[in-house]
Amino acid sequence: MPASFSAGIFSVGRLHLKERQRPVTIAVAGGTGSGKTTIANALLERVGSHHIAYLPHDAYYKDIDAIPKDESGKLNFDHPHALDTPLLIEHIKQLQNWQDVAIPIYDFTRDLRLPETQLVTAQPIILVEGVLILAEPELRALFDIKLFVDTDADIRFIRRLQRDINERGRTVQSVIQQYLSTVRPMHLEFVEPSKRYADVIVPEGGFNMVAIDMVADRIRGMLRAQTIEPRSGIDAQN
Repeated sequence: MPASFSAGIFSVGRLHLKERQRPVTIAVAGGTGSGKTTIANALLERVGSHHIAYLPHDAYYKDIDAIPKDESGKLNFDHPHALDTPLLIEHIKQLQNWQDVAIPIYDFTRDLRLPETQLVTAQPIILVEGVLILAEPELRALFDIKLFVDTDADIRFIRRLQRDINERGRTVQSVIQQYLSTVRPMHLEFVEPSKRYADVIVPEGGFNMVAIDMVADRIRGMLRAQTIEPRSGIDAQN
């Protein structure tokens, strides 16, 4: 069962940085529009992006031509097979071995990867954020700390609607159709069941400042215990 939120949530077993030689890998999971990215950005701001190697799972979407179609011949961007998770796993393992990685840059208006990549330098903390990251056993096994951001379905849908219209050039009707045909069914099949693997469930999405501050404080404590200087390189947010 996930731990309740307290100052000691990360003080179990293998999570003491002073006993570790590799970076600590943190997962921020949750449904679409739950506030995962808000929490990830808040942690980057509070802890300092120069301490964190940030990997958003969304960057690993496959090109539209490479996404398998379902039995009805339709594309499903909300199924795990739409994402290049093996590449994400490879990148996490490289970062855990203090090797820099070049992550994809995805164009959501054209549903394809750009030829350019983004350099992420190895840091003491690896922060991975995404909808399906706790649903994949091989990926899940790489995480030391697993957070699940829990937000009511209606709030999540409204946030997704606003994001897809404003940032991805979608129409209201197309967002609603995708939500009903794939987003909601895939959430119920993959995302909601993955909640049971979380160490901590964060309610109220990105508006839970108490939870965000507690996680940030704990990460800062880990960094002090680890006494490893951040490496120079291109900021993971840029």
